[in-house]
Amino acid sequence: MANPPPQHNSYLPLYTPPQVAHHEWRTAANSAAYLLPSLSALATSTPSLKLLDVGCGSGTISTSLAALIPSGSVTATDISPAILARAADLAAQAGVSNIVFQEADIYALPFADGTFDVVHASMVLSHLSDPVGAYREMLRVAKPNGGLVANRESDLRMWSYYPALPGLRRAHEVLLATTREGGGNVDAGAKLVAWAMQAGVGRERIEVSMGTWMYSSVMERRMWG
Repeated sequence: MANPPPQHNSYLPLYTPPQVAHHEWRTAANSAAYLLPSLSALATSTPSLKLLDVGCGSGTISTSLAALIPSGSVTATDISPAILARAADLAAQAGVSNIVFQEADIYALPFADGTFDVVHASMVLSHLSDPVGAYREMLRVAKPNGGLVANRESDLRMWSYYPALPGLRRAHEVLLATTREGGGNVDAGAKLVAWAMQAGVGRERIEVSMGTWMYSSVMERRMWG
């Protein structure tokens, strides 16, 4: 009996207007800071570098990455045509032109082997039933010598909030349950190294770091309202 194809846990029921605002709040500075030193060095040695941002969503991270490599180019992909249209609008509003948006499946990226100098994904693998398969595909389209694959994921179990209001606790429980039931991984951040190794990356080639997001201003808290 054939196995079912891997699934995308694409846009959850909690993907409400406040969550859209949260996604569009993300930038390279607040969501991919770990990548920026390596990207800067690579842009110096390879000014025309090619970067792929997989699962780009609203594209605010993709667009801010493109702004950092003006002589390079960014290809940003997602499975949702509607969200890609929004991403293209935001890039145009930002005046960033060295970026293209393309519909694509992370399990079957429409690019030749070794196309990109950098392959980046932020908060994507947690929504997949086969994150290792997706990781292999990202590795495939990265250059075999000198290419960089960069992933950031959260561990949804580690949310901390005060005061611990019943509504906040319930929202957290619903998010965890919905992610699990949709085939996603609530502990993706903790599994990144293991997934990379299962995809064929030697442990000595993996650099690991950890960061946090804090939401304290009225605007930031409303993004979760």
